[in-house]
This record gives sequence, C-alpha cells and structure tokens, in this order.
Amino acid sequence: MLAVISRARYASIGSPVYGVLLAAMAVVVILSNIGASKGVQFGPIITDGGFFLFPLAYVLGDVVSEVYGFKAARRAIFTTFALSVFASACYWVIIILPGFSDDYGVAKQAAIEEALGPVPLIVLGSLLAFLAGQTINSWIMVRMKARSGEKTLWARLMGSSGVGEFVDTLIFCAIASPVIGITDFGSFLNYVIVGFVYKTGVEYVLVPVTSLVIRAIKRAEPTYGTEETDAAVAA
Repeated sequence: MLAVISRARYASIGSPVYGVLLAAMAVVVILSNIGASKGVQFGPIITDGGFFLFPLAYVLGDVVSEVYGFKAARRAIFTTFALSVFASACYWVIIILPGFSDDYGVAKQAAIEEALGPVPLIVLGSLLAFLAGQTINSWIMVRMKARSGEKTLWARLMGSSGVGEFVDTLIFCAIASPVIGITDFGSFLNYVIVGFVYKTGVEYVLVPVTSLVIRAIKRAEPTYGTEETDAAVAA
C-alpha cells in the first residue's frame, strides 16, 4: 500500500500576523548589527555582542517560510535588508551632526563614534550573510515541504537551519572579524566555529518551541491550506 503524502499548504500574507513577524525580524537583525560591533570573550570562546539575538532572526525566518512560503519569506528578507541599510544611514547622519562643544558633549560624541562608527561595516557583512543564509534557509524549507507536505516539520527546521547558518556565519565572520579586532587565523577559526555551533545549537534546542508556534499560527490563520492561497503561493 502506497503512503499518501499530504500537499504543502500555506497562508496568505494579508493577516496581521505576517506583519508582526516581519517587524520582529527587522528589529532583531538591526539590534544584532549594533551588538555585533562589540567583541565578546568567555575564556577561550570568542564571539560578539549580538550572539544572543541573531538566532531569533532565523527562527522567525523559519516560521515565515513554513507558514507563508518562499515568496513571503523573500519579501521579509528584502524588507529587513532595506531597513538595516536605513538604520546604518541614520547612524552615519547621527555621527556627522555637530554636537555640543563642552567636555561632556565631546566625550559623548567620541562614545557614539566608537559605538556606532564600525556598524556600517558590520551591517555590510550582516546583510550579505543574511541575504545568502536566509534565502538558502527558506528555499531548503520550502523544497523539503514540497516533498513531505505537512509531515516532518522538525526535519525541515533542522536541515534548513544547519545549511543557512553555516553560510551566514562564514560570510559574516569573514567581513566582521577585522572590525571587532580579530586579526589572526586561529581567532578567526574560533569565531566561525563558535558562531556556527552556537547559532545552530540554539535553533535546534528551540525546534520544539518553534514547532508549537508554527502550529499555533497555522491554526490562527483563516487562509492556511485553502486552495486559492496554495495556488497563489505556488504561482
């Protein structure tokens, strides 16, 4: 007897839930870019100040890809990209605006330049890494879903995250390392390995929670699984 594979189902992006997920992804990425300008060390472990936030961007990307499909995920990725570029431009404007000339004003200007000055380079690395990693992550999820339908969600989450996070980490670390003070190959390798293992590990640990959130959103979305929506997503 042949096993019946359920079809891949999706929801329309017209509901408020998609907008909330998109906004959350953009905020997480922008805050991660700011935090990533600070090098962080726990004993032999080298990372950056955005380490605790960035995995959430991929968790949100997984939710969008699974519930709304590749087109909606791509829209979220490009919107986040544009907002990150806008944030970086704002940092530049803030830095060049003339500040107060007293001692406090000069000290504050120096602190702002020190904190936000390196961010545009961090943003460049983050954006390139985010575009490549998230696009690959979303594409793999959708392709796996096309084969398995609604089954084996855990496999889609883990498989796509592993590949996407590796691409993301490698690109980001290659660009960001000199900015945060990593100059030798050993430290760079440490940075890449720790970043990949940590981010992927966090996503794997959160797979049960991510699965529950995805199922809850699917139940809450009135258009999820309708023939019209599935046809529109697949078109």
